[in-house]
Amino acid sequence: MDKRIGFWAELPPAGGGIVMATGIVSVGLHLAGFEVLSKLLMVLDVAVWLSFAAVFAYRFLDKRPQWKTEASTPPALTGVAGTCVLGTRLALFGWTWAAVALLIVATAVWPVLLLAVVRHWRRGMPGAVFLVTVATQGLAVLAGTLAGIWTLDWLAGIALALLALGLLLYGQAMFRFDLRQVRTGAGDQWVAGGALAISALAGSKLTAFPDWNHAGHSILRWLTLVVLFVALGWYAVLAAAELRWPRPGYDIRRWATVFPMGMSAAACLSTATAAGVGWLDPLGRVLLWVGFAAWLATAYGLAGQWRRAVET
Repeated sequence: MDKRIGFWAELPPAGGGIVMATGIVSVGLHLAGFEVLSKLLMVLDVAVWLSFAAVFAYRFLDKRPQWKTEASTPPALTGVAGTCVLGTRLALFGWTWAAVALLIVATAVWPVLLLAVVRHWRRGMPGAVFLVTVATQGLAVLAGTLAGIWTLDWLAGIALALLALGLLLYGQAMFRFDLRQVRTGAGDQWVAGGALAISALAGSKLTAFPDWNHAGHSILRWLTLVVLFVALGWYAVLAAAELRWPRPGYDIRRWATVFPMGMSAAACLSTATAAGVGWLDPLGRVLLWVGFAAWLATAYGLAGQWRRAVET
């Protein structure tokens, strides 16, 4: 196998974070009005998603034992989350047919991987344990986005149920998260905050849905704001920990740092409009450029690793 292709084929499941991070930064740029840059990242994300879909098929057909082992680990859920984030971006672009196709794919894979991961839960897990919430809320965000586009009550109801399930899973994951990862984690400790940020994004989509009654809208609005503020609190704690205990150098799990950064920005931008909290918009724009800078740095690290793999 060509080394350039082999590099991608041998990436661990955590590599799905590349799709998640690139997709959500693209969504954030779209929400902030930077369409050209957003579309460039969207096209790149489509290419990366297709490459990982090919890798998934290759491992399923030719390396079944490895595939089964990896499918029971939390990073496997990056496939579901990444598919949903890309689907959301395509829906915002107007490609609703592609978004529906990705929602169907993600929905079919989600319960299989979720059950496999939950069966292997244990105490003292890294931040990837929160991917059970991220994958579930990814479905809620995509379903909520499509429900808003077509004003579909039944789809909004499904998104609301997924939002509730995702928050329940977050509580269960929190019991199994090793808090020492805040100091020692290689990047995926940020998912502890990112899982709440995507929950807030899902809540903002449903808050903006036009057919909720006044009481339902008020409850969703306050739930979204509370979840978002807790997510921002996690962001502050994790950022401070990075300054206190620096972890330089590239690691594939750093994409799980970029994703929460971009998701926090997108959640602020979306909630600012849906909940009518104006000051969240400038905050979201600041966080967006921080997330984009992190994306550039991590992409540079990935390119360097790819170059070294090809040259050896």
